[in-house]
Amino acid sequence: MNAIFRGAKSAATWAILIAFTLIVVVPLIWMILSSLKSGSEIFESPWGLPKALHFENFTHAWKTAGIAHYFVNSLIVSIATLIVLIPIGAMAAYIFARYPFPGSNLLFGSFLGGMMFPQFLTIVPLFFLMNSLKLGSYSLYDTKLGLTIIYVAYSLPFTVFVLKGFFETLPKDLDEAAMIDGASHSNVFWKVMLPLAKPGLIVVGIFNGIGLWNEYSLALVLVPSEENRTLPLGIANLVMVEHYNSDWGALFAALVIVMIPVLIVYWIFREKIHETMLAGAIKG
Repeated sequence: MNAIFRGAKSAATWAILIAFTLIVVVPLIWMILSSLKSGSEIFESPWGLPKALHFENFTHAWKTAGIAHYFVNSLIVSIATLIVLIPIGAMAAYIFARYPFPGSNLLFGSFLGGMMFPQFLTIVPLFFLMNSLKLGSYSLYDTKLGLTIIYVAYSLPFTVFVLKGFFETLPKDLDEAAMIDGASHSNVFWKVMLPLAKPGLIVVGIFNGIGLWNEYSLALVLVPSEENRTLPLGIANLVMVEHYNSDWGALFAALVIVMIPVLIVYWIFREKIHETMLAGAIKG
């Protein structure tokens, strides 16, 4: 009876995993194949293989449709946000994890509250705030700098929450030994704790990076001009344009271009992500 139960459980597990894989992989393959078809062929044989490979779809999406410009904007904003976000988030998480102080739980709770606060409620106040903020004579509204600042603030609660738990798992003997050897608090953080937290930093950077790469609503309100539009805004604009031009191949090519950086980053760091997730599950 136990053997039958284990066999049924194993079969059900495999069935769920196979179904989940198909749900993820089939649309991905279909999108890639569609990006290599002509517009008429997508409607004539949506599930068939391309009769000819139309690589010009990618050229049209990259150059003619302006995806290259939006791609660079998203790359600049995402990288700049991560460069500022990760050190600030790591320092705040380290203090919460290692140096509790009166009111630290309340302050940490405010970070958690930031994760639960609906984004659509902040858009209008942020619009007026960024309209009024200036750096000298330089207005922060409709700029990549202003969007980066908002993204840092928006991503900080999640970063602090994840890294605090990671710092709490590191042995306290290490920083105590370093301080006995004469290291200052800052040296302990930068030279001992931060290198040990590298897997957590990588995972936080990847998840934040994916979220920033795909963020739409804040960018829609805060960077309305064509010059500063990010990739999700560019894709939305391309959908409207290609809908009237009936160039669906270029639209699917643009979607593949958006997807490629995310897949590359995940493929490079896949082992680190799996190790970190497994370590967190075991320690939990």
